[in-house]
Amino acid sequence: MAPKKILQLVGDFSEDYEVMVPFQMLQMVGHRVHAVCPGKKSGEQIRTAIHDFEGDQTYSEKPGHNFTLNYDFDDVKEETYDALVISGGRGPEYLRLNERVLEIAKHFVDAGKPIAAICHGGQILAAVPGAFKGKKAIGYPAIHPEMKLAGAIIGEINDTFSNAVVDGNLVTAPAWPAHPEWMRKFLEVLGTHIEP
Repeated sequence: MAPKKILQLVGDFSEDYEVMVPFQMLQMVGHRVHAVCPGKKSGEQIRTAIHDFEGDQTYSEKPGHNFTLNYDFDDVKEETYDALVISGGRGPEYLRLNERVLEIAKHFVDAGKPIAAICHGGQILAAVPGAFKGKKAIGYPAIHPEMKLAGAIIGEINDTFSNAVVDGNLVTAPAWPAHPEWMRKFLEVLGTHIEP
């Protein structure tokens, strides 16, 4: 397996697990991951939030860890990356307002490179023309209306929010309980084979 170079888009109050887990898991299997945030450099931090499902009509939110970025956003050359990971939480809500973020995401869409988006990460793709057009995808249900407006065909989410959907190069999931399936399917799209 040839290691892949993967770009991970994160921002303040991105979901803690949805930042940490893919960042660590992808490195664990040998890939190189650059976690970046607009306006920040390598060594600087973002604040994360922990979202939980506690019986309310929506998720609850608590302070998460501070996550240290390992690459400068301004130095990103998207053509040098093999794949893109978009973490969820509240980060995508404001990241999608950044034209450079959308330009980066558009590169991966247009090039047909593997993209993994979880939870609210789909908000960034919904802001990129054509990213969801005719694609089967899921995200946190609260963003499904904008995904549909962007042309997505919304797939089924199981009762435990632990499933992921693949359509070509796009791997999407509703929330952090889906990490095992989301990352397994993303690794398959990347061509990463792990022997049992």
